Amino acid sequence: MEQGTLPDVSVVVVNYRGADDTITCLRALSADLDYPEDKLQVIVVDNASGDGSADRIRAAAPRAEVVEAPDNLGFAGGCNLGVRGARGSVVAFLNNDARPHPQWLREAVRVLREEPTVGAVASKVLDWDGREVDFVDGGLTWFGMGYKRHAGTPDGGTHDTPRDVLFGTGSALVARTAVFRELGGFDERFFMFYEDVDLGWRMNLRGWRVRYAPTSLTFHKHHASMSSVDTSRELYLLERNALAALYKNFSDDTLAKVLPAALALVVRRATARGEIDATQLEITRRPDDPADDRAPVPVPRQALAGFLAIDQFVELLPSLAESRQAEQAARRVSDADLVPLMRKAMEPAYPLPRYLAAHDVLVEVFGLQEVFGRPRRVLVITGDAISDRMAGPAIRAWNMADVLSGEHDVRLVTVNPLCAPPESSFPVLKVARRDLPAQVEWADVVVLQGHVLEFLPELKKPTSTKVVVCDIYDPMHLELLEQGKDDTDEQRELDLRGVTRVINNQLARGDFFLCASERQRHFWLGHLTALGRLTPTLYDNDPTVRSLLAEAPFGLPGKPPQRTGPGLRSTLGLDSSDKVLLWAGGVYSWFDPLTLLHAVDRLRTRRSDVRLVFLGMKHPNPEVPDMDIAGQTRALAKRLDLVGGHVFFNETWVPYHDRQNWLLDADAGVTTHYEHVETTFAFRTRVLDYLWAGLPIVTTDGDSFADLVRRERLGVVVPAEDPDALADALDKVLYDADFAAGCVERIAVVRERFTWENVLAPLAAFCRNPRPAADRLPGSSFMVANRPLGRREKVRRDVALVKEYLDAGGPGELARRATGRVLKKLRGRG
Repeated sequence: MEQGTLPDVSVVVVNYRGADDTITCLRALSADLDYPEDKLQVIVVDNASGDGSADRIRAAAPRAEVVEAPDNLGFAGGCNLGVRGARGSVVAFLNNDARPHPQWLREAVRVLREEPTVGAVASKVLDWDGREVDFVDGGLTWFGMGYKRHAGTPDGGTHDTPRDVLFGTGSALVARTAVFRELGGFDERFFMFYEDVDLGWRMNLRGWRVRYAPTSLTFHKHHASMSSVDTSRELYLLERNALAALYKNFSDDTLAKVLPAALALVVRRATARGEIDATQLEITRRPDDPADDRAPVPVPRQALAGFLAIDQFVELLPSLAESRQAEQAARRVSDADLVPLMRKAMEPAYPLPRYLAAHDVLVEVFGLQEVFGRPRRVLVITGDAISDRMAGPAIRAWNMADVLSGEHDVRLVTVNPLCAPPESSFPVLKVARRDLPAQVEWADVVVLQGHVLEFLPELKKPTSTKVVVCDIYDPMHLELLEQGKDDTDEQRELDLRGVTRVINNQLARGDFFLCASERQRHFWLGHLTALGRLTPTLYDNDPTVRSLLAEAPFGLPGKPPQRTGPGLRSTLGLDSSDKVLLWAGGVYSWFDPLTLLHAVDRLRTRRSDVRLVFLGMKHPNPEVPDMDIAGQTRALAKRLDLVGGHVFFNETWVPYHDRQNWLLDADAGVTTHYEHVETTFAFRTRVLDYLWAGLPIVTTDGDSFADLVRRERLGVVVPAEDPDALADALDKVLYDADFAAGCVERIAVVRERFTWENVLAPLAAFCRNPRPAADRLPGSSFMVANRPLGRREKVRRDVALVKEYLDAGGPGELARRATGRVLKKLRGRG
C-alpha cells in the first residue's frame, strides 16, 4: 500500500503500574512497526498508577503523548480517554504487555480500506514467543460470557484465513475512529473484561462487521497486569460484565428467556466453584445447639464473587436500562443473524459437575435451545479411506468437516474398511453400510459424495426430510469412460449405466450441490435441467441458480508449507543441485505419463541434471485397484533407461501430512493428460499442491487448470501428446530462472483464492441456514395454474388436432392417435 493511501492512525496504550512492559511495547511500536512516523500518533494513558510510571514513560518514549487519568478508569475508561485525543481516522488499541508484528497496522488498515462494511479489525494474537494461540476467534455463550476459541493451543497454521467474528480482543484491535465514537466507545462500567466482547457485539448489531485478519499480528504476555490480583476479583468482573452485556444487547424476546436462567446459573456456578453445600440450611439439618445454628458460615472468595456480581448488576440496572433502550433502537441485525458468530452459544464453559447439571436443566426448562438452537449436526460421509495417506475424496471430505466444525457439531464418517485418521477436532468414524441410517438419523444436514447415497435407500425417497448436500466435484461417469477401457464392451456399458444412475439419483435428491469449476457448473446445469430440477420457480427466484449449484473447488491449507521432515531428495538420494520435476499424485488411466517420459528422455540430452519424481504409485484406498497405465509407465521408463537416473518412482503413497516435505524439494510441478471429454470437465487436484508449494506448473491444455495457468501466467500450457513441446516447457520452468521467479510471485497471489475456508464458503453459508430445495417441499404447487378449457375450446382443440394428424399421416395416423387417447382415458390419465 502506497504511503499516500495510508490513513493517520492513533494507537492507544493503557498503563497501570506496568511501566517496564509499556516501555517495551512503545519501543517496539517505534522500532519495529512498518508504518510512517508522520501518520502515527501514539497515546499512552496512565491510569493513576501513582508510582512514577508516567514520568518514566515520557523519558523513555518522548514521541508518545502521555495522558494522566485522574483515577484508575480501568482498561475501558483508559482507552476511551485516549481516543478523546485521537487525531487519526483509525484508532488502534494495543495492550501494554503486547508487541506488534511489523505489518500489524498496515494489514489492518488494508482490510478497512478494502472492505467498507468492516468497522473493526480483530488482529491475530499469539503468546509472547509466537508458539501458542491467544486470539484467533471469539465465541459467546448464551449467558453472556465471551471466550477465546482455541486459546492455548499450538499455532499450526489452521487459523490463517480471514473471517468475520463477533468481537476482537481488546489487546489488539483496530477500528474506524468515527464508528468507535458513534458507539460511545467501550462501556466504562465494565472497567475491564468483556468490554471488547460488548463493543464487537454492539458493532455487529448496528450492521458493521468485525473482521479477523491473521496477517495483522501481535504477541501478548496475557494479563500481566493481573498477575498480583486474586482470581476472585477477576471472576467478579467476568460474572457482572457478562450479565451487563447480555442485558444490553439481546432482544426483548431473547432476554425474557435468557436473563432469569443466566442469573440462576451465576448462583450455581458460585456454589459449585466454592464447593458450598447448597443444602446446609435445610430445616431438617439444624444442629442440636442453637448457638451452632447461628454461627457464621464461611464462603470462599471465588463463590462470593458470583453473589456480589449479581448484587452489583442490580445496582447498575437503571443506567444499563438506558443503554439497552439506545442499543435496541439502533440495532439493524437480529439475534438469529448473530448466532453463527457466537460459534457455539450452548457451550457451558465450566467443567464443574454440579454446574453442568444445572446448565442442562436451565437450558431445557427455559427452552433456550429454541432461542439459540443446539449446534447444527452435520454428517459428512465418504467412501474413501481415511488415514495419514489420503486421496482426493477423503481429503475433500476431511476439510469439509474441519471447516464446518468451527460452527457446527460435525461427524466425518467413512464406509471404507481403512479408517485410521490423524488427530482431529471432530469425531471420525468407520461405519458399516448397514449402520449408516443411524448416523443419518442423528444429522440435520448430510454431506455426501461418490456412491454413498446408494447405501441409504430411505434417504433417496421423496418423503425424506433430511437436508442433503451432494458433492459432485468428480464426474464419475466421464472418468469411467477412461478408467474402464480394459473391460469388455458389454461390461463398460453396464458400468457406465450404473454410475450414471448413481449420479442421476443424487441430482434428483440433493437440496444443494457443489462442483469444482465453472466448466463443471455448466455441465451439471445441463444434467439438472434434463432431470427437471431447473424449474421456472427456481429460475425466477435465482437466475444464477447458485442457490442450488455452487462452485467449491478443491482447496489447500491457509498456511504455506513448512518442512517437518525429510523430503524426496534425501529419500531418493537426489543431489541438492538436481532440477526436480514432481508428478504429485497417482498414475491413472485418464493421465498421460507416457508423453511426459518421452519429453524427459529428450530433455536429458541437453540437461543431464533433470529428475522426474512420481509421488505415489499405490493408491491409499485398498479398494482401488492398480490401473494398467501404471504398469505401462514403469515399463516405458525402464525401456528408455530412465529409471534410477532421471525418473524415480515412490511405489507407495506419501502421507498427507508429510507431502509438503516432498513438494518443498521440487523445482516445478507437472500434470499431463489426453485430450478427451473427461479432461474437459476434470479438476486436477494435484495442481493445488503445486500452488500451495509455489511451484511453477507445466500442464496439458484442455482442463480448467490449464485455463488458470494460462490466464494467470503460472507456468506453461502445452498441447496434448506433444513430447517436443513438453520438453521445451520443462526446460523453461526448470532452467529459466527469471521466468520461474515470475511464476512463483504470481502463484503466491492466486493461491489465496484456494484456501479451504475460501473455497468452501458456499457450503459454510448453506449450512448456516440449510433449507430443502424448493421443488422438494411437501405440498408444492403452481401459484398460477392453467385455466381449464371450456367445452367449445376443447372442440376447437380437437378439430385442430384431427387436421394436424390427417396432414401428418392420413387416416392411419388419426386412428393411431385416437386409440391412444381412448386408452389414456381408460387408464385414468386423460
